[in-house]
Amino acid sequence: MPLLGAHQSIAGGVHLAFDRILQVGGESLQIFTANQRQWRANPLHADDVRLFQEKRQAAGNMPVASHASYLINLAATEPDKAEKSVAAFAEELRRCGQLGIELVVIHPGSHGGAGVEAGLHAVARNLELTLERSGARDANLTILLETTAGQGTALGSQFEELGWLLHHSRYSERLGVCVDTCHIFAAGYDLTTAAGYAQTMTQLEQHIGCGRVQFFHLNDSKKGCGSRVDRHEHIGFGQIGLEGFRCLLNDPRFHHHPMTLETDKGPDLAEDLANIGRLRALLA
Repeated sequence: MPLLGAHQSIAGGVHLAFDRILQVGGESLQIFTANQRQWRANPLHADDVRLFQEKRQAAGNMPVASHASYLINLAATEPDKAEKSVAAFAEELRRCGQLGIELVVIHPGSHGGAGVEAGLHAVARNLELTLERSGARDANLTILLETTAGQGTALGSQFEELGWLLHHSRYSERLGVCVDTCHIFAAGYDLTTAAGYAQTMTQLEQHIGCGRVQFFHLNDSKKGCGSRVDRHEHIGFGQIGLEGFRCLLNDPRFHHHPMTLETDKGPDLAEDLANIGRLRALLA
């Protein structure tokens, strides 16, 4: 069965995310390893690493993904902006290496008007630079390119774009894909019916390959299919509805994949608990 979980805060220490995910009965976890609104992160101390690894072991060594900062834009074509993003992402990969996190999720970035082709070439080039500078090209770490809703000049809303990146990198074996249900729905891939889900997965297989998908973000969508607007909603309360999630959760191709919520949550995590409950009720 899929490993259901949620993105959790690291307030008070990165290790405390495990306490929070266990509180809602989660089996997988996504975190920011540092403040995602700042370019520079405070260095990890030995105690941070030790506590994180001890808590993870106590939690059954569940799958953990880091989500890279939203400030990073690997599609930037201006040299100074590209350099700043490469440096920040390389530091993120080094932090994940220290903590023992094997999966790092990142948005491909925005071309900013330079065009899709120029943006994709920039992403491919900057991914290679990041892997080389961080020392992660030979590490047990996979970069997951996340599907996007296609707002503005953002890349990654079309499966063809992600497929191009996977097949035009010198380090393709270090790359995979994270599918966000809200994002692909907003990008125009219908998930509301079994037929729509099947057609979407056919296109994903054609352009990316289901075997390259290693992680999911489970979010319903406040906006309609093809809106290109990224607004997450609680499971079953948005425009996707429950049927699409039922199809995904019971798809044998993804039976052992980590799938984490990115929906709003209160301080008591009641929303995570309710969303995970609704998802588990859909499992056959």
